[in-house]
Amino acid sequence: MKKKALITGATGQDGSYLIELLLEKGYEVHGVIRRSSTFNTSRIDHLYQDPEVNGVNLFFHYGDLADAGSIRKIVYKIQPDEIYNLAAQSDVEISFKIPEYTLDVTGVGTLRLLEAVREFEAQTGKKSKFYQASSSEMFGNSPAPQSESTPFNPQSPYGAAKVLAHDVVKNYRKAYGIFAVSGILFNHESPRRGENFVTRKITRGVARIKAGLDKKLYLGNLDAKRDWGYAPEYMEAAWMMLQEAQPDDYVIGTGESRSVKEFLEAAFKHAGMNSQDYVEVNDPRYLRPSEVHYLQADPKKAKEKLGWEAKTKWDDLVKIMVEHDLKEYGLI
Repeated sequence: MKKKALITGATGQDGSYLIELLLEKGYEVHGVIRRSSTFNTSRIDHLYQDPEVNGVNLFFHYGDLADAGSIRKIVYKIQPDEIYNLAAQSDVEISFKIPEYTLDVTGVGTLRLLEAVREFEAQTGKKSKFYQASSSEMFGNSPAPQSESTPFNPQSPYGAAKVLAHDVVKNYRKAYGIFAVSGILFNHESPRRGENFVTRKITRGVARIKAGLDKKLYLGNLDAKRDWGYAPEYMEAAWMMLQEAQPDDYVIGTGESRSVKEFLEAAFKHAGMNSQDYVEVNDPRYLRPSEVHYLQADPKKAKEKLGWEAKTKWDDLVKIMVEHDLKEYGLI
């Protein structure tokens, strides 16, 4: 029998890479997507197959973490062996503008999903392993490098929502014996990153300027430092956590930290340009009420227990993203 996996946030960057990984491993994959008046499946369109065709291993279901009923129905219908909760309102800046929604979906939404799992296991006797996408934003301004034992100090509604979800996962693991783990993922990027995230905003901006479509790139704080890795590798780590004999939480990152300014300069350099000629900084539209200054992972536990470590180097990641966007605009 094929393993069944259920993925919330299936249309996002991480969801698309995780779907690819699980299909390669022979899983039957079920993705949860929100109903929208516009198509939001561009990252996974290349994976779609007509469900009427025999042998199809990828299926989609409409649902929302804000709607407990829809989530419960999907869990009972699919009866998944593994659940990957990747869904969230994940934009830190936007979380200041819609804090209640962010806490409801990103935080309480995880509780709704875990409640569905608890009820399903209690009523059927079947087990579902649960992965929660925790975030380095939970650490906020706690001293770097940050490990599994570093105190949380969130600086945004998004970070606070992720702490809530993280704590609920630990509680349900202890109280109900659910195989529930949290991957505390530091920033992970790719050409599929949303265009409102700073790395993709930079690489896309570089391409548009080089193509003559824009004259300037407007950014906020360039001094913030982040631990940036390659998203597909981080989804492999998520899968590895659910293959362990015992559930546990893991920090996932590269162990290196670079500033937004360094990413910016490297991106323009890869395109043969000088960032100083095209960038306006400290744009008030992109400054947050409170900022996280320095995130750097301590991923020793993941290497020792899972055998996982980041492979793609920082400069190679920048190059991958810049070249993708240059190709998008027909420049290479």
